[in-house]
Amino acid sequence: MSEQQKPRIKPELKIFFIIVALTGFGMAMSDSVMANFFKDAYNVTAVQRGFLEFPREFPGILCFLVVAVTSAFGDVRLAIVAQLLTILGAVVLGLFSPPFAVMVVFLFINSVGMHLYIPLQDSIGMFIIGQDNLGRRMGQYNGIRTAFSMLASVIIFFGFRTGFFSLKTPVKLPFLISSVALLGITALYLLLYSKYRVFGEVRKQKVEIVIRKEYKFYYMLAVLHGVQKQIMFVFAPWVLIEILSRQADTLALLGIISSFCGIFFLPAVGRWIDRFGTKRLLLIEGCLFVVVYITYGMLSSGFTSGAIALTGLPVFFVCALFIFDRLTMQLGMVRTAYLKSIAVDPADITPTLSSALSMDHVVSIVCAYLGGLAWNGYGPQYVFFIAAALSLLNVVVALLIKAPVKAAA
Repeated sequence: MSEQQKPRIKPELKIFFIIVALTGFGMAMSDSVMANFFKDAYNVTAVQRGFLEFPREFPGILCFLVVAVTSAFGDVRLAIVAQLLTILGAVVLGLFSPPFAVMVVFLFINSVGMHLYIPLQDSIGMFIIGQDNLGRRMGQYNGIRTAFSMLASVIIFFGFRTGFFSLKTPVKLPFLISSVALLGITALYLLLYSKYRVFGEVRKQKVEIVIRKEYKFYYMLAVLHGVQKQIMFVFAPWVLIEILSRQADTLALLGIISSFCGIFFLPAVGRWIDRFGTKRLLLIEGCLFVVVYITYGMLSSGFTSGAIALTGLPVFFVCALFIFDRLTMQLGMVRTAYLKSIAVDPADITPTLSSALSMDHVVSIVCAYLGGLAWNGYGPQYVFFIAAALSLLNVVVALLIKAPVKAAA
């Protein structure tokens, strides 16, 4: 194929791919050590760990309101503000060892920026990509993000193994490195805004919160995702940290492996969206969650009762399950593509993503707190068994969704 025949990638998309890479790296540098940060720096219990999800997840509830009120600003300008808030929180967590209450305040600020940015990145990405090969492009940028998440996990693994990183010292380098990456994202968004005039969807007539009956199944999936996300990001690592006494380097190693797999898995998911459609993939996703959480529950029960050894093959199996669960959690692009396929108005996408994110986070906060109580009061297995039961609803919703009718060739 000659140079003239090769499809050209527009410069805005190249810049966006770099933004995605820095996002994967920066977020992984902080998120992947957060559970160990709570344990090492503040020695939290399972109940306190559940409570900490309130300042981390409550910004997600506010997200739809912030996006609605500031809709006329455009997505790129909002993304810049979101990055600055995330950086502020990460810098304070990285440079100081504040008292628990002060730490919670800056954890909240960091989370406000992070949650505001989540729907904006997908909306900006779809705005730049356009309609052609949407699934393939989404798969590519999710693969890029995962590759750089893996790079962050490699750095964290060797940093903690060599003693270069520590979460018990006043300065916590992973948070500062994350801040530098996020500062790079801010600069690139300024470039998109100033040189290429990329604004994203400027919803001047969409100040109201968008809730449409056409999106009811998408909202249901978002709520169920809130439960599954909390189990994955709060209680699945807690099995490794609290029950199996694993440190940050172990979780980083698992992050490396899951990210490496994701480099190939996520682009494949993007191709599968174009080939098989969102309905089939949502159905598979629901079935996978049921299997994963039933297995987690059985293993947790065995560990706490003493029926299963805390070393050897059972630990290896938990690690493998953790990796698989991380991969299945990356199927969020399927829900985003589903929303894109049913959108009544393209300008609905960002506010609908934000509204769904808020619903997701209401459930997340309740789930985290009740999960912590259930863990302490009854045993960790019940947290996972309830998640498995709720995941059955994923399957039901996927079956109710109507597959879009493809136009005749």
